[in-house]
Amino acid sequence: MNERRLKELIQQKRYVTLKKELEELNQVDIAELLEELDVHTALLIFRMLSKDLAVEVFAHFSVEHQRNIIAKVTDKELKDIVEELFFDDMIDIIEEMPANIVKKILKHAKEEERSLINQFLKYPPESAGSIMTIEYVDLKKHMTVGDALRHIKRTGLDKETVYTCYVTDKNRKLEGIVSLRKLVISDEDKSIEEIMNKDVIYVTTHDDQETVANVFKRYGFLALPVVDKEERLTGIITVDDIMDVIDQEATEDFQKMAAMAPSEERYLDTSILNLAKHRIVWLLVLMISATFTGRIIRKYEDVLQSIVVLTAFIPMLMDTGGNSGSQSSTLIIRGLALGEIELKDAGRVLWKEFRISTIVGLILAIVNFFRIYLFDTVGPMVALTVSFTLFLTVIIAKVVGSLLPIAAKRLDIDPAIMAGPLITTVVDALSLILYFKIASWILGI
Repeated sequence: MNERRLKELIQQKRYVTLKKELEELNQVDIAELLEELDVHTALLIFRMLSKDLAVEVFAHFSVEHQRNIIAKVTDKELKDIVEELFFDDMIDIIEEMPANIVKKILKHAKEEERSLINQFLKYPPESAGSIMTIEYVDLKKHMTVGDALRHIKRTGLDKETVYTCYVTDKNRKLEGIVSLRKLVISDEDKSIEEIMNKDVIYVTTHDDQETVANVFKRYGFLALPVVDKEERLTGIITVDDIMDVIDQEATEDFQKMAAMAPSEERYLDTSILNLAKHRIVWLLVLMISATFTGRIIRKYEDVLQSIVVLTAFIPMLMDTGGNSGSQSSTLIIRGLALGEIELKDAGRVLWKEFRISTIVGLILAIVNFFRIYLFDTVGPMVALTVSFTLFLTVIIAKVVGSLLPIAAKRLDIDPAIMAGPLITTVVDALSLILYFKIASWILGI
């Protein structure tokens, strides 16, 4: 079903057919279709869905749409949704909602859930504790495989995942893990202790979500246990939640690399004033920092007045330097984010980028020399001045572009901040100083 078919069935009031066709779709697709409708029509269709499907669709609505639905459903309908939502989905919703909506949700949550929600909300934002769920299957090592399978059948319906089960002692200390596959193929009389894996990889509640994402990427897990400082099992993080984190972290890095304040709101849902606010601060910083470039040009006005043609090549030098620095910084930031580059690799990175920049700079300088000399009809000494400056600018830009993100990482600053706009500003100033110094030296001004 597409949006056109949905609207057609609504206009014709063929609700039985509409309900039947919707229930054949995936809940994600249903959520996307309903978000295209006005809130009243979306609520009408939402109420037609079966209870289980409605809850799954609700979990995939945008925050704005969830807010609209909560504001308009009855208390009984909201109670049904809250009771059926997975715990981590409920936490995600509560974190995004205004206080009046949160009150309405908590009113319908069970007492033990309310205390757990309050506990979850105290974890630092973007920590493992803030994205974990408590809906996991826990086993005891003295259980037999048969006991464990019966336990999973009895309790698994309400769990986020049953593919990995967690073995804990009476104090909830994590002792091992066992996969559902291992349980199914093992003899029913064997004990869990005999088949469980004791070498458990886990994260702690206060670990940064980016660290958690790196663990998922490194080991290819479907779920990852989260423990407290006493190594007691507190919850698990599932791969679907970490995919949202990876998407969020990548978006944040792109925004920082473009010199914008990070925002989790969708572009079309964000007001013009908010978008402007996220962009203006860095633009002001970069604009003011460009004052240094202006001062450098004024300082060497006598050089420019002696040979005016030098002015024509300033944009080319600055653009090439900025582009060269951005190339290096992008690769290094990606390497740092994926764990391919570590702080101890700074020397290797510097040496590698120096060799790359030498090759690239030499080729650009040679091509540029003949382009200027043959087509811009300037003297060979001017062509040599511009080309030699270009060669050194490329080397400096690539070295700066590679080292600034590593330096930021060492200072516990997000390396993405040291991206295109900032590196371009630094390289612009350095390339101008070089240009005028070389011009004074070669041309004898």
